[in-house]
Amino acid sequence: MSGPEIEKTEIAHRGWTKLSVVTFVLPDGTKFNREIEDHGRAACVLAYDPERRTAMLVRQFRAAVFLTSGETDLLEAIAGVVDAGDGADTARREAMEEAGVQLHNLETVATVWTSPGISTERSEMFLASYSATDLIGKGGGLAGEHEEITVVEIALAELAALADTGRINDMKTLALVQTLRLRHPALFREQT
Repeated sequence: MSGPEIEKTEIAHRGWTKLSVVTFVLPDGTKFNREIEDHGRAACVLAYDPERRTAMLVRQFRAAVFLTSGETDLLEAIAGVVDAGDGADTARREAMEEAGVQLHNLETVATVWTSPGISTERSEMFLASYSATDLIGKGGGLAGEHEEITVVEIALAELAALADTGRINDMKTLALVQTLRLRHPALFREQT
């Protein structure tokens, strides 16, 4: 079975993100358009402290979430756009910018399409350890990007409870929390 061909691509908007309208032609000659959003690659990381059994998340304003639900912020794993280098470099950079934390032992989880029905974005997902001595920066994001990020250090047991009760609303964060639980279940057991 052969797939569709691209007849033409028109740029509808170019800014922080690019929006294209693409005309496809099916093998039978049928034509259809799709709007496609493109802002590049991304990386995200769930930072966790295995000694203190905590995780480092961020809370920030997300315009699309606010527009849709009225929620003023979203609790999520550290993430950012890959400007240069690879996803691991971006995860480390974003961890310092957003949360003021230095990461160790980045563990690859997956590279995933974040919203394949509309976006070209692929996100490299990681788990990474840190310790109390790695909290070396201010965090909070970059002022020039209007991020106003709040750093949230949360007990892994509480994070698991949020996942189990459907209170993690961000897909990348939920996937990373569940992956951490599968790969390192001892971190979630009661200490004796």
